[in-house]
Amino acid sequence: MQNRTSRLALAAAGVTVVLWASAFVSIRSAGAAYSPGALALGRLLAGALVLGCVLLIRREGLPPRAAWRGILISGLLWFGVYMVVLNWGEQEVDAGTAAMVVNIGPILIALLGARFLKESLPPRLIAGMAVSFAGAVAVGLSMSSGGSGAHASVLGVVLCLVAAAAYAGGVVAQKPALAHGSALQVTTFGCLVGAVACLPFAGQLVEEAGRAPLSATLNMLYLGVFPTALAFTTWAYALARTTAGRMGATTYAVPALVVLLAWLFLGELPGVLTLAGGALCLAGVAVSRSRPRQRAAAAPGTAEST
Repeated sequence: MQNRTSRLALAAAGVTVVLWASAFVSIRSAGAAYSPGALALGRLLAGALVLGCVLLIRREGLPPRAAWRGILISGLLWFGVYMVVLNWGEQEVDAGTAAMVVNIGPILIALLGARFLKESLPPRLIAGMAVSFAGAVAVGLSMSSGGSGAHASVLGVVLCLVAAAAYAGGVVAQKPALAHGSALQVTTFGCLVGAVACLPFAGQLVEEAGRAPLSATLNMLYLGVFPTALAFTTWAYALARTTAGRMGATTYAVPALVVLLAWLFLGELPGVLTLAGGALCLAGVAVSRSRPRQRAAAAPGTAEST
């Protein structure tokens, strides 16, 4: 039973990583027609609508009172601040620089998890994160030097740092809430909190939606339904069954998948450094999620644990 739960959690994390990687492709399209706040609000409203319908169908109701502190903090930081600031930051820096800076997030998650959640920092997790971060830097450097108008500003780097900190804080705040509420409850109401926080951008959203091309609006709706509603729910499901640090390290697979998706859908042929960086990202995730083998022989008449 435990092995089955672990496999389901790993599958859920895999769904999250793939959908979050696809979000980079959609954000590029939608971000050309929508400002950072309007895009975040439109994405959150679409996600909240889908999540609310599923919540009603499943009749899960309101989360317990003990879960609300984590829901409010993660909703404000991760669904609210992170989405707006990241959208803004990516208008000020090239994608490669953004990828490098935001990818300090998993490191902050591990450190905050150790401080506030009393999680351990096993050597394999630290080693895997170091390998993956090196890969993320390689991907970022290769994208930044691609000659496609790449640029970086101090403001953009600061915004990406704020996004990374908001992401890390949101994850660490969400973890205790999942001990009291279901993944669907925590995600739905966290998304609602983020949407309410972004309501000041409602005027911009209405104005920009009136003149935005259909493709940009469809990409915004895609961001809300899949990388937000579905991916954040599968993330919460997996996070409830493992440590915040281990889940954070899993997201290092995102840059590698972004490279693949950009190649398939945008025709951006990756260079050698990009491919090597993507391979390092995946290798680091594999190391961080691996467990030391049981070396001790099982006692007679008993089976070894797996």
